[in-house]
Amino acid sequence: MTQKLTILFDLDGTLVDTAPDLVNAHKHVMKKFGFETKATDDIKKLVGRGAKSLIYRSIYNTAKKEFRKFTDESTKEEMVKEFIDYYGRNINNESKLIDGVIDFLSWCKNEKISMGVCTNKQEHLAIDLLKKIKIYDYFEYVAGSNTFEYCKPDPRHLTSVLEIMNGSIEKSLMIGDSETDSDSAKNCGMKFILLEDGYTEKKVSEIHHNHLIKNFVGLEKIVKNYLND
Repeated sequence: MTQKLTILFDLDGTLVDTAPDLVNAHKHVMKKFGFETKATDDIKKLVGRGAKSLIYRSIYNTAKKEFRKFTDESTKEEMVKEFIDYYGRNINNESKLIDGVIDFLSWCKNEKISMGVCTNKQEHLAIDLLKKIKIYDYFEYVAGSNTFEYCKPDPRHLTSVLEIMNGSIEKSLMIGDSETDSDSAKNCGMKFILLEDGYTEKKVSEIHHNHLIKNFVGLEKIVKNYLND
């Protein structure tokens, strides 16, 4: 039976402000491997495509400037592993829910709206964070970057979760904070709600969206319109 409405959520920068713990893990890895650390805002711009992309993009500019520091693949993989291990041990030290998340998730549950998570964080890390920050039980399914053989911005990341949840694109919404989320939603024909000030290098005007929000406070006013369709 097709669901009443399905909402898929990104995690980092959307449901949870994970930047403080991601930044601490990033700085730990950069220092350990002899690279300069980056400012918080610079790191937030690199988060959306997963840990491997975050580390590789972080060292790229340094590597261009200082050829002696260019790391081979094995070293880069070691850096990614160190990042994931350190972050996993410190995943919820300073992270906090985005304003209005609990009230909105509770409202959705009362309205019998089905909810899932599509994140480019590794699945075990996503589940661990959701449990530790006490919102895991709201979601029917959590898909990470390694759940399937593909991840956002590939639209199959969303459509595969919808299939598992028995949802339909026509009765679904995606909520995220970056072009990675937007592109995956747009490419499968799903309506997209964009959070401002996301973990992205793009300006709001450069990211396709159907609705723009500052946080989750009052979001039910927008979602009600889709319940009546």
